[in-house]
Amino acid sequence: MIRKYMLLLLGALLCLTANAGDVPTLNGPTSDLRGRVTDKIDNSPLVGVVVTIPELQIATTTDADGNYTLTSLPKRTVTLQVSYLGHQTILRKVDLTQTAKADFVMQESNAMLNEVVVTGLTGKAKLKDAPIPVSVVTADMLRNTASSNIIDALSHQPGIAQITTGSGISKPVIRGLGYNRLVVVNDGIRQEGNQWGDEHGIEVDDQSISSAEIIKGPASLMYGSDAMAGVIIFHGDPVMARNTHAASATTEYQSNNGLFSYSVGFRGNANGWLYQGRWSDKMAHDYHNAYDKYVVGTRFRQRAAELGTGYNGSWGYSHLNLSYYHLTPGIAEGERDDHSTSYGKALPFQQVHHYKAVSDNAFYIGDATLKAIIGYQQNRRQEYEESADAPGLDMQLHTINYDVRLLFPERNAWKTTVGAGGMWQYNDNRGDEFLIPSYQLFDFGAYATSSYKTGDWTLSGGLRLDHRHVHAFALDDLFSRLSRNFTSVSGSIGAVWHPSENVNLRFNVARGFRAPNIGELSSNGVHEGTQQYLVGNGDLKAEHSWQFDAGLDYTSDWLTAQLALYANFIDNYIFNQRLDGETREDVPLYQYTSGKARLIGGEALVDIHPIRRLHWQNTFSYVNSVQLHQPAESKYLPFTPAPKWEGQLRYAFIEDGQHLHHTYVAATMECNLRQDHFYALGGTETATPSYTLFGLQAGTSLKVHGRNRATLSLTADNLFNRAYQSHLSRLKYIGDVNPANGRMGLYNIGRNVTVKLALDL
Repeated sequence: MIRKYMLLLLGALLCLTANAGDVPTLNGPTSDLRGRVTDKIDNSPLVGVVVTIPELQIATTTDADGNYTLTSLPKRTVTLQVSYLGHQTILRKVDLTQTAKADFVMQESNAMLNEVVVTGLTGKAKLKDAPIPVSVVTADMLRNTASSNIIDALSHQPGIAQITTGSGISKPVIRGLGYNRLVVVNDGIRQEGNQWGDEHGIEVDDQSISSAEIIKGPASLMYGSDAMAGVIIFHGDPVMARNTHAASATTEYQSNNGLFSYSVGFRGNANGWLYQGRWSDKMAHDYHNAYDKYVVGTRFRQRAAELGTGYNGSWGYSHLNLSYYHLTPGIAEGERDDHSTSYGKALPFQQVHHYKAVSDNAFYIGDATLKAIIGYQQNRRQEYEESADAPGLDMQLHTINYDVRLLFPERNAWKTTVGAGGMWQYNDNRGDEFLIPSYQLFDFGAYATSSYKTGDWTLSGGLRLDHRHVHAFALDDLFSRLSRNFTSVSGSIGAVWHPSENVNLRFNVARGFRAPNIGELSSNGVHEGTQQYLVGNGDLKAEHSWQFDAGLDYTSDWLTAQLALYANFIDNYIFNQRLDGETREDVPLYQYTSGKARLIGGEALVDIHPIRRLHWQNTFSYVNSVQLHQPAESKYLPFTPAPKWEGQLRYAFIEDGQHLHHTYVAATMECNLRQDHFYALGGTETATPSYTLFGLQAGTSLKVHGRNRATLSLTADNLFNRAYQSHLSRLKYIGDVNPANGRMGLYNIGRNVTVKLALDL
């Protein structure tokens, strides 16, 4: 029956996209837009400037004379975003019914914050008008960051951390909250892959991501239950201008675990018809460090494929994207080896297959836009312990996501969006080992958001009603039948005040909501990747939070400073605690419980820029996570990131040369302070000593005929091969006492040198 519904859904998606260009009743007059982009200092043309229309998801670049052209655009008011490395981003509204030419003069960037368009809490808006902090990670930042996966690449942003199981699995943490307390959005829908599990990562190909937004704070208005901590939104490449095409290739090597990857892709636009494709492959053997030598079971293999098509017309657009992700991570059980450089599979290991089909559509109704997204995901997770031929654990999760929203045009300084969305899920246990029962889930929410600009103030907020039904099926004496309903109202209200051109002040109050997931309600089994026996609690209540945010941005010619403070109070905070001295199936026994939580903290950024080519950037992140009304041993919440200070001293030798472009060197420092705020009850956690890691970076890009064709970057992380354990590493509690130092657990990766090469063809 499930397969029948899958085929019907995919057929409907294909028909919708295939017929998108044959809707004559929606087609209307189109407009062309042309212009020239020049430098403010000498009026010279700027080559390779990216001109984007975020509402239409379309972009182009300037040619050797600084000219750009966008054709067959709908006749409506749009926002142009003009971006160029080393220059201040420009945002300008253009009425395409009145304007066919728009020129831009760009000035070199100093330390001032750039204007960019972000998805935000109330639809697309300027970053400086967001009432809570939003971090934007650009394509250049991703290209120049050494990482083993996409979450690893984001973990250096202030307020962001990662729970890791080796180098192959990373789970994002925003301001001390992870797991199902944050939502990851990719291809326009929330990523669903049993993310409640400790050793379950995010099934996203990092090579398919061109940029990311990180919303820090309750974002339940647009995304529903689970967005209590915030949202990570991944963006692919924008649609190319008509009758243009491109191809790209990247490769990477890391010295410590022998990581080797490559990715090839193509995309284009033929008279409005879109096409794209990508294939990525990545492999790594076990990593090593000064104490453990090689950590057995940390190898992994990752493959991903993507195909997309669609049509952009004057009536709107319809895009269909199909993707496949396959990860084969090892399972570390505490073993160490003097030499473990094989890339092949070794027992025990996991197999994760993730299939996804997404239809993303927009229809222009006058000046309003109706957006409709529907997607299907299948996540197949298997664990092989005794034999590589038959899995013990075998879970197949089916998810249908849907979202329909109407974006009204701006009227009298008001911008409003109304919508509804949710998901349907079914999990099927196919193996002979079990962690959770087979279950069904139905989720629905309706929301309205709005923003208003008056003078130096921008006000925004909204309300959302959510309902979730979870039904777990009984299985012998292992799982009991369970049926629960969760309903909640969430909302937020915030303001941004611009008292001067150089200062922004932000305030926001938000009510968050999260229903307990199936693992928290009904777990009953061994997690091989974390060596825990987990028991659920079917009486858990939904989490509700009140979060208060305040922020300050200051910019000048030589300084950028940001301060973001927050206080988050959560009722029925759910976590798992170790039952002291108790074991089951020869591993420690853990059970889910709940309490009252309070998280207080903030992030600070200071970027000193005495001359244009020199940046000294420092960020500091801190969160104090407390369980209220508890004795000392259970006072602090588990898996709270340690206070972290990161610094980078960066100098650009060449910023915009004739052949070399963005040539720089940088020295980095990451200082994690001692974390002695830990959940000690039953030996669940232990303190983690402080450690400091140093690194070096260098990179350059090559121009051919004025266009960027190749980018090379070199990175050396943990330069002095420091042996350390991250407080959020699952391997900190795996294995026996290490004879090298008398301490328990496995250590993180040692010195690692990374080489990246990206080609734009």
